Amino acid sequence: MARVQPNFWGFKNRRKRVRKVLTLILLCLLALVFILPFYWSVVASLSSLADVYASPPRLWPSTLSVGNYKAAMTVLPFHLFIFNSFYISLFSVTGQVLCASLAGFGFARMRFRGRDAWFVVLLATMMLPAQVTMIPHYQIFRALGWLDSFKPLIVPCFLGGAQGAFYIFLMRQFFKTIPVELEEAARIDGCSSFRIYWDIMLPLAMPAVAAVAVLGFIQHWQDLMRPLIYLSSHELFPVSLGLNMFQSMHGGRPQYMLAASNLTLIPILVAFFAAQKYFVEGITLTGLKG
Repeated sequence: MARVQPNFWGFKNRRKRVRKVLTLILLCLLALVFILPFYWSVVASLSSLADVYASPPRLWPSTLSVGNYKAAMTVLPFHLFIFNSFYISLFSVTGQVLCASLAGFGFARMRFRGRDAWFVVLLATMMLPAQVTMIPHYQIFRALGWLDSFKPLIVPCFLGGAQGAFYIFLMRQFFKTIPVELEEAARIDGCSSFRIYWDIMLPLAMPAVAAVAVLGFIQHWQDLMRPLIYLSSHELFPVSLGLNMFQSMHGGRPQYMLAASNLTLIPILVAFFAAQKYFVEGITLTGLKG
């Protein structure tokens, strides 16, 4: 019978505890590195102009200037810019979720000739720079009479839109993790392919849907290039163009610029933290099955 060596000093336990403490310290230091720029932007948005340009930078303003946020929102109609961004993002995300989920379901579950070859072609479009298609897209939308409207920003999302291939890939990978027995049982009961997609697959794919929705919302909320190309009326500007116009008009008042930027960042933070559980799950599970 083998003799077990007693661990009188608890060396292994101490080593594990030391490793955990060192890991925690390292994670805290990394968290501080990432949080510090955001913290400074909040502090600077509550500071006076002299405090913003103080050297060395101050970790807390000498006098709190909460009025910076009110002044930043009244210099330009940011309430209108925020509404436009919500409008564009909401309909664009809806189109991308529907398109990506339908196409992903087709590539994952339906059998047709050349399915894998077409999927490779779809992935190959991810390597095509967006700058290559800017002029053809502009010419198409000009011929349709869609310039200076939200249509060039919303309608293409129902056909895939920017980053559409990536979202289709995410949905396809997630659909492939769902047991095929569910689909077979539904077909035995007489369900059509669309019924299987809508009533069975889509509810089970909510983590992937949340991931696509959050990524799409961030993409459209921060989009600057496409609104800059297609929009010319100020009343149609989203927050990205509003901040760009604010910087060109009032670049000498960085405390106002930071205040406006922090306010426009709130919807992104709310969307991410509200769907964080499903977002992480969707990103994680999409790579479980090829």
